[in-house]
Parts: sequence; C-alpha cells; structure tokens
Amino acid sequence: PAGSGKSTYCHVIQQHCEVKKRTVHVINLDPAAEAFKYTCSLDIRDLISLDDVMEELNLGPNGGLLHCMEYLIENMDWFRDEIADYADDYVILDCPGQIELYTHVPVMRLICNEFQRLGYHITGVYCVDSTFVDDTAKYISGTMMALRAMTFLEIPHINVLTKCDLLEMNFKRNWKQKREENEATAKI
Repeated sequence: PAGSGKSTYCHVIQQHCEVKKRTVHVINLDPAAEAFKYTCSLDIRDLISLDDVMEELNLGPNGGLLHCMEYLIENMDWFRDEIADYADDYVILDCPGQIELYTHVPVMRLICNEFQRLGYHITGVYCVDSTFVDDTAKYISGTMMALRAMTFLEIPHINVLTKCDLLEMNFKRNWKQKREENEATAKI
C-alpha cells in the first residue's frame, strides 16, 4: 500500500546486496515517484510520465496511474530491451502503492509472469506498516489485503512489517490515550 515503506525497503535491500558484493538493479515502476534514495537502474518515467498522462488525457491520479501501468504492458518490448543485460543479476521492483494493481487489475500479475517467462525466480514482498498492529481494523484490513495480493499474483510471497521504529512510540501514545479515556469514563 501507499506509504508502507516500499521505496525504503528497496533502498535497504540494495545496500545489503552491495555489502554482500551482489549485483542488484532497482527498477522504479511507480510513474508518480518524485525521488528515491536508491540508485535507479530503470525508471518507468523514461517511458511514460503520470503528469503527462493526467494532463493529456484529463485523468486524475488513480486513473492516470492505471493508464501508465497498462501502457507499460502494451510496451513490454521496451521493458524487455531495457532489462536484457540484467539476466544474471538480482532485480528489485519498486512498485506503485495503488492496491488495486495487486488485488484486482492484472497489470502486476502480467509483469510477474513476464519476469518468470524470462527465467527469473520472483517473490512478492508485501510491506505492512507495523503501527497497524495496534489498531484491530487496520491490522485485519492489512492482512486481508496481503492475502488477496498473494492469491491474485500467484507468486511466492513474504509479508514484512515496516516502520517498526515507530511502533513503540505509537503504542505509548495510544496506550496513554486509552488510559485517559478509561479514567474519564470511570469518573462518569
């Protein structure tokens, strides 16, 4: 999902691979991305730009993003040519945060299928904001979306809790708020 830490995850894994002396390429598949910390080997914005699509087709951000991703599928030859030299390397895809791409619209499944057809072993990494574990509804929603993405993409799948550094701070804030609410209720 958007804001779950996908780009940060890609950056950390890229750094890890560099320390281990493994050749890794990070590919940005988010046409709305503005900046990232990792070294980008391939950028969908070299093929199509969300801002251009929104302006030319008079679409909003969600419709524009879907159009960009469908345009990538229509231009898979461009994509194949660009990744042709990565055959023996690790490839990390930094994907857009629009959940429909992993649960309803087959674009990401087609991209996964293309990588498998090219001989890559592919695994999905689903990032879930760890602060969701303190909110039952968000936690259940996050786990259900992860399950839906896993079944929809039909690839091996790993769930990663991100932003764990924020969990303790968020837990303390929520615990204090709940305690204050309970004290206020007890006075009534």
